[in-house]
Amino acid sequence: MSSGCLTTEDGCSLAYEDVGSGLPTIWQHGLGADRQQPTEVFPRNVGVRRITLECRGHGESQMGDPARLSIAQFAADVAALLDHLGIDAAVLGGISLGAAISMCLAASTPWRIKGLILARPAWVDEPAPPTMHPYLVLAELLKEYGREEGLRRFANSEALAVVERVSPDNAASLLSFFSRRDEQSTIELLSRIPKDGPGLSRQDIASIDMPTLVIGNGEEYVHPLRYASQLKDLIPGAALQIVTSKTVDKALYQSQFCESLAPFLQRLTAAG
Repeated sequence: MSSGCLTTEDGCSLAYEDVGSGLPTIWQHGLGADRQQPTEVFPRNVGVRRITLECRGHGESQMGDPARLSIAQFAADVAALLDHLGIDAAVLGGISLGAAISMCLAASTPWRIKGLILARPAWVDEPAPPTMHPYLVLAELLKEYGREEGLRRFANSEALAVVERVSPDNAASLLSFFSRRDEQSTIELLSRIPKDGPGLSRQDIASIDMPTLVIGNGEEYVHPLRYASQLKDLIPGAALQIVTSKTVDKALYQSQFCESLAPFLQRLTAAG
């Protein structure tokens, strides 16, 4: 395992992790997470080289200019990392935000992508889906009231109650943003990314032509199973795997996620 640093063209220092050997596989985290989130659901001993870039404002990466925070910028940073590592083409995938980044690159630079994994997608084609609204409420409360009072108000808000009725796991994830180390990056990220989207039309998504695995689960507010189903139907030949929700059983979620990824990655490795 090795860790590295990429300095972008605008001078932003981004941290990444590079693990194993074999088929290069970019595997990206969700909004507000770091390299640990995608690691816990990635199978071992599948003959791939897993690479995870911590997006701007996440993990050990700098935020840089807040005005540049967008899914398109995160995708450009992943492409820059491929160049930095001398990788012409890779499997590309991620969870939630990571899925949106991956889909963006699959549509814009398909010659660089050997396979696509869209796990628990939070976007299809539209920017600012209503399922992202609680993040905007959270950001506004954190900005106006700070950690303690913002947390109290959000914990008692209807925005959180709506999420909790569907997915206690999503609700717990939202509350955890109040304990993130960098309050300012949290405010900037949650004020901007939930309003964004992958920048693709349904026609763009339908033009994606590569082996594609979509992973979804029930008991989700932020990542409803219907988003995963829509992407499976839009992308020709895409396969959909439904796993147990973390709300139901986190250990089973992790094991089923790994079991879904492993054969897909092994087929791509065998195909060269």
